[in-house]
Amino acid sequence: MEPAAFLLGCLRRAGMGDVVAVEPVTGGLAALAGLATRRDAPPVFVKAFAEPPDDDVFTAEAEGLGVLRDGGIATPEVILADREVLVLSVLRARPRSETFWEQFAHALARLHTSTVHPRFGWHRDNWLGRRRQVNTWDDDGFAFFAEHRLLRWLGEPRVDAALDAGDRRALDRLCQRLPELLPDRPACLTHGDLWSQNLLATPDGRPALIDPAVSYTWAEVDLAHVWTTSPPPEAQRFFTTYAELTSLDGGWPARMPIIQLRQHLAVLAQFDDDWGAAELIRATLIPFRTSS
Repeated sequence: MEPAAFLLGCLRRAGMGDVVAVEPVTGGLAALAGLATRRDAPPVFVKAFAEPPDDDVFTAEAEGLGVLRDGGIATPEVILADREVLVLSVLRARPRSETFWEQFAHALARLHTSTVHPRFGWHRDNWLGRRRQVNTWDDDGFAFFAEHRLLRWLGEPRVDAALDAGDRRALDRLCQRLPELLPDRPACLTHGDLWSQNLLATPDGRPALIDPAVSYTWAEVDLAHVWTTSPPPEAQRFFTTYAELTSLDGGWPARMPIIQLRQHLAVLAQFDDDWGAAELIRATLIPFRTSS
C-alpha cells in the first residue's frame, strides 16, 4: 500500500474522520510520516510504522515529548497516540541562523543542568527507532552505559554480521575501561536521539525537538549525537555556548567518538545501509583490539 493511503487508514481507524488527504514527508529513517489535511481544523503531522515494533512505541514517544516539555524544551503538541499512530501539531524547519543554535544551546543546557538524577535509566523501556531501548535502573553510570547502551547491541543479526570476534572483544575491553576514558558525571534527562534532523522550530521560531528516546544518563550522550551528525556551519555557536553554560572541560570533543558508539551500533542494528556506522565503530575500537 502507498504511504499516503496507509497513513490515511491509520488516522481513520484512530477516529480522525475529518482528515481528507495525507501528503507523505521524508526525513525520518524508521517510520512512515506525512502531513494530514483536515476539513475543519489545522493540518497535523502523522507518524506510523508499516509493522509496529510493539504496542507501546507511540505512547512511550508521547511521554518523552511531554517530559522534555516539562524540562523547558519545546516539543510538538501530542494530539493522539495509540498503538498504531502518533499525531502531532505541525512544526516548521529550523532557521539557518547562529542565533537559533545559540537559543538551543541555552535550552539544552537548562534541561541537562536542571534535571540531575541520582540513578541512570528510566521508569520504563522505550524505543530508539525500531529497537527497544532498555532503561533498567542502575546506580553506576559506567555499568549502565556499557550494558544497556553498548553491549546491548551485540546479538543483533546485522551487528554480528558486521563486527568480527576481534571487534566484539575490543568493545568489551572498551566497556571495562570506561571509568578511565570518561569523566564520572551524574545522570540527567536526555533526549536520547538528538541528531540534527530531530531539531525543528515552533511556529514562532523557538528550537523544538521531536523523536525522543528519553532516559536519565550522561548529558554528553546528547552532545555527542549533535557533534557527530554533520551539524551545519551555523551550529558552531551551539557548542561554544553549551560548553560555557555547563562548564565543560576542554577535552570533551575527544570523548565524542566513544559516547557515540551507542548510536552507531543502533544504526548498524537497524538498517541495511548503515551510512558508514560499521567503519566508524571499527575505527573507534582500534586502540582496544589488543589487551595491552
